[in-house]
Amino acid sequence: MGGLSWVHWVIVIGVAALLFGGGGKLSGLMGDAAKGIRAFRDGLKGEDEVTDKSAAATTTPLPRTEREKEEVRS
Repeated sequence: MGGLSWVHWVIVIGVAALLFGGGGKLSGLMGDAAKGIRAFRDGLKGEDEVTDKSAAATTTPLPRTEREKEEVRS
């Protein structure tokens, strides 16, 4: 106990090879994750603009027809 056997070293080397080997797979994966986060943030910014426009549209009264005007007067 306390020491690393050859099996442990093989596992550690195998995991390191999977993560860091093969032409920058990890950096490519992290770049893709960064692009996804950036797209998510841009999507959230777009939703704020849409909700602001829709909120402004709901606060303005709609034009009433003649029939609705008569109902309000009665």
